[in-house]
Amino acid sequence: MSATVRDVTRELLRQYGLTTVFGNPGTTEIGFLRDWPSDFRYILGLQESVVVAMADGYAQAAGVPVLVSLHSAGGVGHALGHVFTAYRQRTPMIVLAGQQVRSLLQPGEAFLAAEDAALFPRPYVKWSCEPARAADVPAAIARAYHVATQPPYGPVFVSVPADDWDAEAEPVPPRPRIAGYAADPGALAELAAALANSGRPAIVVGPGVDGDGAVPDVVALAEKSRAGVWASPMSWRSSFPEDHPLFQGFLPPEERGTAELLAGYDLVLVLGAPVFTYHVFRGAATVPLPPLYQISEDEQLLARAQAGTGIRATVRGAVRALTEAIPLAERERPSPLARPPRPPERAPIPASYVCAELAEVLPEDAILVEEIPSHIMVRRAHLPVRARGTGLLATASGTLGYALPAAIGAALGRPDRTVVALLGDGSAMYSIQALWTAVQHRVPVTFVILDNTQYAAVRILAENDGGAKVPGVDLGGIDFVALAAGMGCATHLVEHAHDVRPALTKALADDRPTLVHIKVDPDPEPLY
Repeated sequence: MSATVRDVTRELLRQYGLTTVFGNPGTTEIGFLRDWPSDFRYILGLQESVVVAMADGYAQAAGVPVLVSLHSAGGVGHALGHVFTAYRQRTPMIVLAGQQVRSLLQPGEAFLAAEDAALFPRPYVKWSCEPARAADVPAAIARAYHVATQPPYGPVFVSVPADDWDAEAEPVPPRPRIAGYAADPGALAELAAALANSGRPAIVVGPGVDGDGAVPDVVALAEKSRAGVWASPMSWRSSFPEDHPLFQGFLPPEERGTAELLAGYDLVLVLGAPVFTYHVFRGAATVPLPPLYQISEDEQLLARAQAGTGIRATVRGAVRALTEAIPLAERERPSPLARPPRPPERAPIPASYVCAELAEVLPEDAILVEEIPSHIMVRRAHLPVRARGTGLLATASGTLGYALPAAIGAALGRPDRTVVALLGDGSAMYSIQALWTAVQHRVPVTFVILDNTQYAAVRILAENDGGAKVPGVDLGGIDFVALAAGMGCATHLVEHAHDVRPALTKALADDRPTLVHIKVDPDPEPLY
């Protein structure tokens, strides 16, 4: 008997290590799922955006590509918020979507048919297609894999009509992944000379550093060059240990503030980050940026930069070569970042106090998955990420509902690491059903919800804009303990500061998914 598209595809997926599949099934996926093999693992999410966020967390934490199976048309529509996130986060994700059978695609508007399916997720995928013939499906999936895993990484999309899976197909031999880029030797030599001759250099690190597994390499470069290190604006990964004496802090996501902080340097090296990502406008820069060099594997990111010299290369290789090319600096080290005092125990519970307590009980190599828009500044001040690799995951897109399911994916991908999701109450409600998946797989994630009864980030930024009052920001009355318990989670409710540490300690020691609901001070703290 000839091999089917399903047989050939599954063997190809085995060769590529794509045997963990995140999905939410519908009738157009039955052909793909039929007679599910015992060496494959299917992770069910209860809504498509949750599925994609779980898969994203898995890929980012484990450092591997990931396969997502989505229902046709509306199912893909549900998922697009976090397909956008995966695009912004350069996630090597292959999205395999169902489609109505081919015989019903042409006559008219068949139920569950996606018209122009390959256009649906664009422009937020690197490549998309619906193969012209059933026999072309395995080759399309192979191409999708190579596009997704070629730097710069990103999601891809393949739409497969439901009846294609039973058609005959020829085997597709697997090929190795396409490697990254080495820096141009002349450009790197110019940068090495500039760095060696600099009197006060700074390094700005972005998510591309941690994404390339280059945090230890950047630490070595910073120590050899004695450069101060800043986190790039809106960075969603931690690309330098935040407790390191060379760490200088976080550049603000606004033009004038960033320019002022960098004005005292005579050279700025930007690694794996845009130049620069801003969120708010508080006036144009009043001082020029110093001479700037930027290393990234992303040609579009380099082209968009408004200043400096761009060098296209994967970060880790370029940083290693640069470190070898420079002499040990004799310049004075910058002063360490001054940390604020530990917050006092008081009522109502400050979010900063929770972060300080969490900092004292988390292991150094923990993975923190964060979605606390209104508390981001206090997290940075009181809960430094210390891990030298995948210490922090957050959302680059601003699409809420990422962190809760992403933490589950991270724990599935890295069962050797402690995973904590630090969530706002508003953020958590975008994807609360993901707790069900955590329970089904007994994933030992600690979900810490800082409940300030509002969308506080919206309120803060509105008040900064001339004190504007806006509707739709008040929450409150959400019983997260009941919601979590109803899906089988262990739970703790914390309403007093002296109960914070006992609850966190118990949750971290539990081998079950555990939710800690902490009612924090509703008075918004300043942003940026």
